[in-house]
Amino acid sequence: MQNAKKAMGWPAPRRTAVLALGDGTLIEGTGIGATGQSVGEVCFNTAMTGYQEILTDPSYAGQIITFTFPHIGNVGANPDDIETTNLAATSGVRGCILRASITDPSNYRALQHLDDWLAARGIVGICGVDTRALTALIREKGMPNAVIAHDETGAFDPDALKQEASAWHGIEGLDLAREVTCGQSYEWDETLWTLDAGYGRQDNPQFHVVAIDYGLKRNILRCLASARCRVTVVPAQTNADDILARKPDGIFLSNGPGDPAATGEYAVPEIKKLVASGLPVFGICLGHQILALALGATTKKMHQGHHGANHPVKDFTTGKVEITSMNHGFTVDRDTLPKAVEETHVSLFDGSNCGLRLTGKPVFSVQYHPEASPGPQDSHYLFERFMDFIRDAKK
Repeated sequence: MQNAKKAMGWPAPRRTAVLALGDGTLIEGTGIGATGQSVGEVCFNTAMTGYQEILTDPSYAGQIITFTFPHIGNVGANPDDIETTNLAATSGVRGCILRASITDPSNYRALQHLDDWLAARGIVGICGVDTRALTALIREKGMPNAVIAHDETGAFDPDALKQEASAWHGIEGLDLAREVTCGQSYEWDETLWTLDAGYGRQDNPQFHVVAIDYGLKRNILRCLASARCRVTVVPAQTNADDILARKPDGIFLSNGPGDPAATGEYAVPEIKKLVASGLPVFGICLGHQILALALGATTKKMHQGHHGANHPVKDFTTGKVEITSMNHGFTVDRDTLPKAVEETHVSLFDGSNCGLRLTGKPVFSVQYHPEASPGPQDSHYLFERFMDFIRDAKK
């Protein structure tokens, strides 16, 4: 009878990873991905799909991602679903936290196990965590600083890890766009993916758009190319004179990580010149926040941020509600918007600002990610809105 009980029992998991929070909380689990340790800000993402796109989104630089969906990794990994355009470096994500162990992949597009993929990209992970409890903690206390560590021997110094997490300065004041931007300008012509043909190529562009890379995602560039644009990507610190010398029909301000006020120290003066040029300007996420700064508003840190693919947003210009993909920890303070700036979108979760436009000029931006990847495609119309501004400006 004793032997039967022993045979039916589950062996206790061996601790090979820990998550040490700045408040002294220590969470134990099983290590996945790369060994070593990393410090960052812990956030949670509520998307049910697209974990590979999330883990390669440069907007997550400096953060440790908690996935609220329990089964992460079951469709494996492949080169097509990488979102960072800077292949010379990782996207900047500091780690990932999962509920369940990673299973073997079961998908016709899978070419690699997620555990191997994480290790190859240097991303430290932990599984076996009660992610619902951790998410509840973040909702109550805000996004904590933490150290995530993975060691197959299980040898950790909890006090030292807690001290490192507590001492970390956090993301406020950090210009992380410098870490994820491209090193030099380049042209982009890849278009959106289709089931029968995969990714396509833009061979008949009607417009020329210069995209400033604060942490660009590939699918944004694909949306621009699919909207019949020849796209030139330039580094984050490119000045306005160099951009205007390329004779673009429109300017795109990309998503990206970190504190918009820090990136804005060099970006805002150049964006002001670009707005003054009269060219159409379209911003997304960090680009939205920096544009708001250039127009005279301010930004502020959010309590828990918005991260997921199920965020309802109302577009005041159409009256429609769309489900959007979001990833940001800062927001534009609507109370500081100048009179010439109109609020166009609002979050139906918490009422925070999600879009603006400059009255009298073809300048607009949104806080969320209309390119999705992952996420719904409700907001793809914004790229056509940008094209309409360009057509009107060219007339």
